[in-house]
Amino acid sequence: MMNRPGLFAAAHLKPEQFLFPSRVSESPHVSPRQYSRIVGSRVALIGLDPAAYGTHSLRRTKATLIYRRTRNLRAVRLLLGHTNLESTVRYLGIEVDDALEIAEQTEV
Repeated sequence: MMNRPGLFAAAHLKPEQFLFPSRVSESPHVSPRQYSRIVGSRVALIGLDPAAYGTHSLRRTKATLIYRRTRNLRAVRLLLGHTNLESTVRYLGIEVDDALEIAEQTEV
């Protein structure tokens, strides 16, 4: 069995390390397609429909949960890698006026 860091060990990885290292020597990390296959197989393993739960839905769910807990729109924008706040607002599906008011009240 390959020695892979646990989920919480990800925060302690060095920049040259990967949470999902590749078993192929030419690449230090798994491809996006392989990652998608891993997620799909794990979702199916727990009895859910892989078509309903993909890598993008997990990313969006994580961002939404962070936003709901913190109401820190700017932090979520940084985590998602968005350059503009309006993109994050649309991505989360929240009202622009509410989001901008909250964002103005929150320091990052």
